[in-house]
Amino acid sequence: MNGHGFADGGRAGNLGDLQLWLKILRFAGPHWLSLGGAVLISLLITWATLSLPYLVQLAIDRAITADQLATAERLAELGGTALLYGGLIGVVFVATFAQILLLEWVGQSVMLAVRQRLFHHLLDLDLAFFNANPVGRLVTRLTNDIQNMNEMFTSVVVTLFNDVLRLIGILIILFAMNPRLAALMALFVPIALVITILFARLARERFRAIRSQLARLNSYLAETLAGMAILQLFGRQQSCREKFAALSQGYLERNLRQIRLFGVFMPLTEFLSAAALAIILWYGGGEILRQRLTLGELVAFISYMRLFFQPLRELSQKYSVVQSAMASAERIFQLLDSRSAITSSEQPLRLTETTGRLEFDRITFAYDRNETILHDVSFTLRPGQTVALVGTTGSGKSTLVSLLLRFYQPQEGQIRIDGTDIARLELSELRTLVGVILQESFILQDSLLANIVMDTGRSRQEVEALLDRTGMRRFVDKLPQGLDTAIGDGGIELSSGEKQLLSFARVLCRDPAILVLDEATAAIDTESENILEQAIADSFTGRTSLVIAHRLSTIRRADHIIVMEHGRIIEQGGHDELQRAGGHYAHLLAMDLESGIGRCHFPSPEV
Repeated sequence: MNGHGFADGGRAGNLGDLQLWLKILRFAGPHWLSLGGAVLISLLITWATLSLPYLVQLAIDRAITADQLATAERLAELGGTALLYGGLIGVVFVATFAQILLLEWVGQSVMLAVRQRLFHHLLDLDLAFFNANPVGRLVTRLTNDIQNMNEMFTSVVVTLFNDVLRLIGILIILFAMNPRLAALMALFVPIALVITILFARLARERFRAIRSQLARLNSYLAETLAGMAILQLFGRQQSCREKFAALSQGYLERNLRQIRLFGVFMPLTEFLSAAALAIILWYGGGEILRQRLTLGELVAFISYMRLFFQPLRELSQKYSVVQSAMASAERIFQLLDSRSAITSSEQPLRLTETTGRLEFDRITFAYDRNETILHDVSFTLRPGQTVALVGTTGSGKSTLVSLLLRFYQPQEGQIRIDGTDIARLELSELRTLVGVILQESFILQDSLLANIVMDTGRSRQEVEALLDRTGMRRFVDKLPQGLDTAIGDGGIELSSGEKQLLSFARVLCRDPAILVLDEATAAIDTESENILEQAIADSFTGRTSLVIAHRLSTIRRADHIIVMEHGRIIEQGGHDELQRAGGHYAHLLAMDLESGIGRCHFPSPEV
C-alpha cells in the first residue's frame, strides 16, 4: 500500500498469510458455535458417506453371493442392509441440509458485518484517499470482493475440512481391507497430487488476471456513468463503446483461459480415475479368482476409490475459490487498514462561545509535494466581516476552503478560529462551526424538509420560521406538497436556483458562525435571484463570511477583497480602492464587464 492507494484487483492472495486468516476469523468469531456445529455435522456426513460402500460389501458377501444360506435368509439380510443403507442416505440428506443452512447463515452474517464495517470506514476517510482511488475500485470492494469472501465461508472452509477428513478415512479403510490392492492404488496418488498442485498454481494466475480485468472494467463503467452528460455533449459515445467492448473482450478472454484450464484438468482426473479402476478390476478380479478377495470387497474397494478421486477434483476447484477469496480478503483488509491523514486531536478543545474570527496564518500547501498550490498565504476575517477571494481558475481559492474544513492538512502554517488552531478541534465541531454553500447541491432522495433539516434536529416550526425570515417561503409554496414534496430520484427535479435556495436553507438550519460561499451563485437563475437576495442578506447578518467567485460582479460589495494568483495574495482592499489602483483586480473587472454577464447578487455591507 502506498500513500492513500491500496492493492488493486491483480493480487492473487496467499493461503499461508496467517495475519490475513486471523483477521478473517475475527469477523467469524461471534459465530464460533455455528461453525463448530458445521464441523460436527461434517464429521457425521463423512462417517455416513464412508459407511455406504461397506454396506454394499455386506449386501453382496452376506446375501447376494452367500450360497450357503437359504433364499429367505439372504432376502432378509439383503432387506435389512438396504434399509440401513436408505437410513444412512437420509442422515446424509438431513445433515447436509442443516450444514448448508448453518454455513449460509454464518457467511451472510459475516459479510453483513464486513460490508457495514467497510462502508463506515469509507465515510471517515479523507478526500485525498478518494482522489487516489477510482470509484469503480471502491464499489468492487463492497460488492464483488465481499461476495468472494462469502463463497469461502459458505462452500469452502468446512467442506474443505470434510474432504481432507474423507481422504484420510478412505486411505485408512482401503489399507485395512486389502493392503496390496491399496498400495497399488496409492501409486496414482502422487500423480493426482502433482496434477492438482499444478492446476492450482495455474488457476491462481488465471484468477489473478480475471480479478484485475474486472477491477478495470468496473472502474471504467463507474467513471463513464458518472460523466455521461459530458460524454454525450462531446459525442464520445462511440469511443466509449469501443473501449468498453475492448475491456469486456479482455474479461471474456481471461475467463475463457480459466475455462480451458478446467477443461484440461477435469478430463485428466477422470482419466486417472478410469485408469485406476481398470488396474483394480484386473488385479482385484485375479484376487477373486485366486479366492484372496471377495466380490463384495472388490465392489466396496472400487466405490472407495471413486470417493477418493472425487475430493481431489473438488479440492483443486476449492483451492482456486480460496485463492480468489483470499485475494479479495487481502484487498478488503488493506482498505480497512487505510487511515485518514486528517483526524481529530487526541485531546480536542471545545469552543464554548464563538465570535467567528478566522485567521489564515502563513499557509503553504501542495496536493503533490512537487507542485505547491498555496505559498505563505495569510489574511484575517474579523467577526461579522465579509471577505471575497478573487482569482483565476487554479489560483488556490477553493483549496483554502478545503483546508478550512480540514479535508486536507497544510504542510506549513495554521488556520485559527477565535485564536484556536482548527487542528485541535473535533472535526464534527469544526464542520458545524463552518457552513459551506457550493455551486453543486447534494440532494437526498427524501422530502424537502428532510433535505433542509439533515442532522440538525430542527423542528418543522423552526424550519418554517427560517423560510419566512429569509423570504424562501415563496420557493417552497410553489412545490406540490410544500416541505413534504419528495425530491431527488423518484421525486420532482429542482432547478439550479431552487437547489441553491435549498443549500442556503440547509446551511442556515445549522446556524454556523462562519459562512463560506464557493461559487454558490454562479448558476443561479433569474426566477430565484430575488428570493436569493433576501436569503443572502439574512445569511450574512451577524456572521463572518468568506466568498469565493470567478465572476467579479458577485463580490463587488464585500467589505474586503483579496486577489490571488498562482497561490499567492497579490492585491487586497475594497472594490473602489482596487479598481482605482489599476492592477490585476481592475484587469479582471474589465474582462468581466466586457463579457456582458456582470450581475450583482450580494447586498451592500450595510444591509
